[in-house]
Amino acid sequence: MEVCFFLIGHGATAREARFEPTPRDVEGLRRLIIHVPAESDDCDPLSKSDASVRPRCVLQWYFDDLEVLEQALQPKGAIHDIVSESSSTGLTFTQQAMAVRRFTTPNPRNLNTHTERCTYLVSYEGEARDFNAWLSHYLAHHPPLMAQLPGIRELEIYTRLDYRSGLGIERATAMQRNKVVFDDPASLAAALASPIRASMKQDFNAFPPYSGATLHFPMRSIYGNLKPK
Repeated sequence: MEVCFFLIGHGATAREARFEPTPRDVEGLRRLIIHVPAESDDCDPLSKSDASVRPRCVLQWYFDDLEVLEQALQPKGAIHDIVSESSSTGLTFTQQAMAVRRFTTPNPRNLNTHTERCTYLVSYEGEARDFNAWLSHYLAHHPPLMAQLPGIRELEIYTRLDYRSGLGIERATAMQRNKVVFDDPASLAAALASPIRASMKQDFNAFPPYSGATLHFPMRSIYGNLKPK
């Protein structure tokens, strides 16, 4: 199963945090996406997350399997360099490796194209009483609704993994993360104002017991155009 490594940055401003969309060589890296806060917070009037927990950037690094990712996380690699160099801007990272579940959307984008999109990142920071029941319900009911959002280009759901890392930074512990991707903030806002959102809310209310924060962040997403390896 494909895995995704999240580097979640807090502290610096989006303008101060600068990253190359095409990174230095990282063995086994298949895709890289850099997310920074969307210019407007008005994409979703129904979900307003506390500004104090809003990330200044989120980096997603995709690998074919966990073993390859763990090798990339050993000391003195390019991922270490990014974490070290970003400290000069006051940016502090947390890390998390997660399994990737990708779902079909009606009008997908070309994953090999270097471009920008608008992404809605969601994280479930608490715990389900019975995670097996939670995930079974979620995967059976929620993605089919999410895929009906008007203008959706990508849909991915992530679940946490145990992993080895040589990075000396704190680990994030989100139980689950999701993302839905649109062409621009206006498209995201229109999707979240659509009747499908009400159906998603109904399903949300039917989830198995869960306690903890559910954070929602509209982000501007820059896609790295990596050469096939």
